[in-house]
Amino acid sequence: MISWASLLTILGMMAVTYFTRLIGFFALRNRTLSKRAAAVADAAPGCVLIAVIAPYFVSDKPSELIALALTVFAASRWGMLPTVLVGVVSAGVLGHLMK
Repeated sequence: MISWASLLTILGMMAVTYFTRLIGFFALRNRTLSKRAAAVADAAPGCVLIAVIAPYFVSDKPSELIALALTVFAASRWGMLPTVLVGVVSAGVLGHLMK
């Protein structure tokens, strides 16, 4: 059973992420981006993903290292959404199985 504090934290993170995307959409919707700005906007999701998983590169837990390897493999083959799904599912399943 998930605690109320964890649930509220997850919902708060979802809200902040969604509103950040909305702010970006409304701030840039009527503007034409330069090629450089468009390249930066295209690279941002990958940079965020790397920032999230970077601490696991120095982990001493085998489950996290295996999940990291699976995520890197998925990132080399597929887009952002499948990669995130592979990372989350593999980290959860391997973390549960390899306690």
